[in-house]
Amino acid sequence: MVEELGAHDRADGVAANIVRTSAAATVAEEAGHRVGATRFEGTAEDIAFVHGPSIARGRRCRSTLARIWDKTQVMSAARNPHAGAPFTDDDATIAAALEQVSVPALLCSMVHLTGDPSWIRGDLRPQYAMLNDFQSSMPIEMQTEARRRALAAIIEYRDGGCVLPDAPGPELIHEMMSFLAVAPVDDAVVPMFTEDLHLDGADSRAIAWGNEISAASLADSHVVVIGCGESGLLTGIRLAQAGLPYTIIEKTDGPGGTWRDNRYPGARVDVGSHFYCYSFEPSEHWSEYFVRQPELRAYFERVLEKYQVGANCRFNTEVVAATWEESSGRWRVEVRSADGSTDVIDARVVISATGALNAPKLPDIDGMDTFAGPSFHSARWDESVELTGKRVAQIGAGASGFQLAPAIADEVDHLTIFQRTPQWMFPNMNYHRAVPEGDAWAMRHLPFYTRWFRFLMFYPAAGLSIENSRVDPNYDDSDGMAISEMNSFTREWFGGWITSQLEDRPDLLELSMPQYPPTAKRTLQDNGSWLTCLKKPNVELIRTSIERIVPEGVVTSDGVLHEVDVICYATGFRHNDFLWPMTITGRNGVGLREQWGEEPEAFLGIAVPSFPNLFCVYGPGTNLAHGASLIFQSECQVNYIMSAIHELLAGGHRAMEPTGAAFERYTSRYRSEIAQMVWAHWSVKHSHFKNSEGRIFTISPWPIPTYWNWTKAVDPADYEFT
Repeated sequence: MVEELGAHDRADGVAANIVRTSAAATVAEEAGHRVGATRFEGTAEDIAFVHGPSIARGRRCRSTLARIWDKTQVMSAARNPHAGAPFTDDDATIAAALEQVSVPALLCSMVHLTGDPSWIRGDLRPQYAMLNDFQSSMPIEMQTEARRRALAAIIEYRDGGCVLPDAPGPELIHEMMSFLAVAPVDDAVVPMFTEDLHLDGADSRAIAWGNEISAASLADSHVVVIGCGESGLLTGIRLAQAGLPYTIIEKTDGPGGTWRDNRYPGARVDVGSHFYCYSFEPSEHWSEYFVRQPELRAYFERVLEKYQVGANCRFNTEVVAATWEESSGRWRVEVRSADGSTDVIDARVVISATGALNAPKLPDIDGMDTFAGPSFHSARWDESVELTGKRVAQIGAGASGFQLAPAIADEVDHLTIFQRTPQWMFPNMNYHRAVPEGDAWAMRHLPFYTRWFRFLMFYPAAGLSIENSRVDPNYDDSDGMAISEMNSFTREWFGGWITSQLEDRPDLLELSMPQYPPTAKRTLQDNGSWLTCLKKPNVELIRTSIERIVPEGVVTSDGVLHEVDVICYATGFRHNDFLWPMTITGRNGVGLREQWGEEPEAFLGIAVPSFPNLFCVYGPGTNLAHGASLIFQSECQVNYIMSAIHELLAGGHRAMEPTGAAFERYTSRYRSEIAQMVWAHWSVKHSHFKNSEGRIFTISPWPIPTYWNWTKAVDPADYEFT
């Protein structure tokens, strides 16, 4: 979706092990990425593995289905939410469902269903852990045999009343991870994956320390959260668990953040749906493997209602300013409602959950205000404008435009796409694919199937290493086309996909082939929709720069007037302007924008010196371009922020901020690391990752497990307390 929704390149460093598969083959077996086990920098501390108590074995009832149903209804009340709902479907229904499941995830589910680890120790095994290949390149004959064996076991499970045996222990869970990874999963990263799986059915990061703090202290510790997107909503859930009073200020009329704002046709997530969701919530409900905006918006609305966060939200209200008052050790937060009235809210802690995709960026083109027809940013889609039969100009073809153009091309009379820089893309034939009923049935009923399917989406994109994003100092990059031998191979693969789609249109092929290293900018996913769209007779791709906008349309630098009726600016967001346009004033009257300038920095991307009790989710240097998802990242950061609040209250402190030494240590290392990465490469001329001077303060250069480990808990030595 828009620019960084989903926020990861997921092609980073894995192209060397790609297995090419024809599009004529089964849709789930498209070309992907093989990932082997990779050690990350440093070693994560072990966390205790706790599996929930198994559901008590009852007398296996093998009589009528009606009696089975009576029994399973009683069981369901205490059932692990990931264990699957009991079922009574007939043999034929189950067999038909199995034809549409992910066999690797099915085999792991069978271990839970039977208690027998031989399901993952035999000859039926995934061949490669490849991104978006849900069958892991298992041969068809192997899949068929796995389904045949599983059918008999599932029928027996059904006839026995859907009673689960004892839960697998930690060693077996680790073995199951390695089975799906098709390589030994490093001991150091097992705790991270275990926490994300939530196999015990509990929320492993739920806040349980509230009863350690006096009622008076809790009541005196009001928290203001800015924004109710995915991270603000998550923050509200955690604050409520701690028993802290809080208010979420949201400028729109409901939750969802960028998924509420971006309603343009074709908007969808570009991280697998079953991973792009809260880890502690069931994820069997998605209708597509990469769902569209309306379903995501509805998801966040349901979560808001389930956790009763809405009562603490002030919608259609925006934060204008926040000022630290040294005398009281508190923040004065000025807010403005839709009617223009203002109010001041007292807060002990302020948490920014605004994200980086909330402020649309319009281009600086002469004459924009002179255009005679409707014009709007893609993030402010004007649903009152009828596009049917109209001549439409789409200015910008990054992540948003990439989705928008194919969605409207058949509706409009003519679509002119103005693109400054072509984008690298990789094939993903699941990108617009609906979850078939059989797979949906398995997600609803087979024990822990959906959790292992989530792992199957997570592991190949887990960002266990950053090294393949690092510029090789011994590689000749003088042509600006690649940064290493591996990156050159990636270029061949990505370029091969583009060529295969445009070989009959050499004119478009020349315009669509990027002239910078792959993964250096936002890498997109294509199932053929974008490149096919470009070949439509009513679609024109223009790479010539725009000189000005006139009432009749768009004039390019070659003097050509492109007459249009509607202009849509798909030009991204103010990614480098964190907390814009709010005025944040810290200690001694220092302004946050003045302190940052064009180089926003925060300790771990979360805390800023001179701004006590202010914490950021999705702050500077924490956007992801190499793995995981922004919701996963938010869970890490909110966990850390809650640990900080606990430290503040339990220690009886008034305020906390990072020490100068800790801040300097972290930011120095950040600057050194990011400068060595592909995103900072000199050949990339236009990138929203970079500021006006070509430096990066937006992207994380850390392996995902490294950052997960850093954010498990606050180290008090990194902070000054008053």
